[in-house]
Amino acid sequence: MGAIRSIGVVGGGAWGTALALTAARAGREVRLWARDPGTVSDIRSRRQNPRYLPGITFDEELEATSSLEVVADADAILLVTPAQTTRAMLAALKQTGKVRGPVVLCAKGIEQSSGKLLSKVMSEELPGVEPGVLSGPSFADDVAKGLPTAVTVAANSAKTALSLCEAMQSPCFRPYASIDILGAQIGGALKNVLAIACGAVVGRKLGASAQAALTARGFAELSRLGTAMGAQGETLTGLSGLGDLVLTCSSSQSRNFSFGLRLGEGFMASELISAGGKLAEGAYSARVAVKLARKYDVEVPICETVARMIDEDLTIDDALNTLMARPLKSETAGL
Repeated sequence: MGAIRSIGVVGGGAWGTALALTAARAGREVRLWARDPGTVSDIRSRRQNPRYLPGITFDEELEATSSLEVVADADAILLVTPAQTTRAMLAALKQTGKVRGPVVLCAKGIEQSSGKLLSKVMSEELPGVEPGVLSGPSFADDVAKGLPTAVTVAANSAKTALSLCEAMQSPCFRPYASIDILGAQIGGALKNVLAIACGAVVGRKLGASAQAALTARGFAELSRLGTAMGAQGETLTGLSGLGDLVLTCSSSQSRNFSFGLRLGEGFMASELISAGGKLAEGAYSARVAVKLARKYDVEVPICETVARMIDEDLTIDDALNTLMARPLKSETAGL
């Protein structure tokens, strides 16, 4: 593929706006689509997105629009809408007839209704268009402010991955190319589930030792399932796997960690869900991750416990008892 000069960003939330700013800093022509007319107006007139990135004013040149056709007609597209809306957004992009690819999937999750990774969803909705994945330890607020950030950008071909990295690189944003599109997605999806568990531990005030242990054992689950599904070990220990897990399992900036935090404080998942608002992606992915683990005959006790906390309103104390009462086993093979 040729040089990427224009980038369309689909999604006017915090992460979409942050990535649009990143592409603009890299010298690309950027068109940002937002569903909310107020967001489009604020970006055009005030150079702000106060609903999603309060307190941040930007100088970067980017075009905000409510026309999906305008955004689809770009050299590359970043799809930055929630994982559970990915199929609908891909179908809408297809209807424009303007997508020439690649389309980079920037949400971290698994489609709940089908149990499919988002790249599989894309192959069904936009056949013939090359998929990419952007994942790694990154908070929208940090990226929007121009703080140093490194991520993984994966595609099926090295040429496409490198082209996307070149199009996004700036002094404050460092993308690393990968051809392991599967591994980049698995790390991003499972870390959300595990972050809920870590948030619950912190909310229950169980201590830093418990949080560290849960993060380490969570990474073991992520690695086992990722390896069984065909991910590369280097990806799982890299930015989109271990790197993203460490960040998300340790900060209340993470929506998934914050969701878990409230569970640890005594709220039931059903209460948080019925209260409305956007649900953390890990809450959607937990049960799907458990089903995938069973398919590949992999043990994921932490993911299973999170799924029960969400689906069955299992309390944090009962969840902890469930995990601590598991039969003793070796941490390493051969013992």
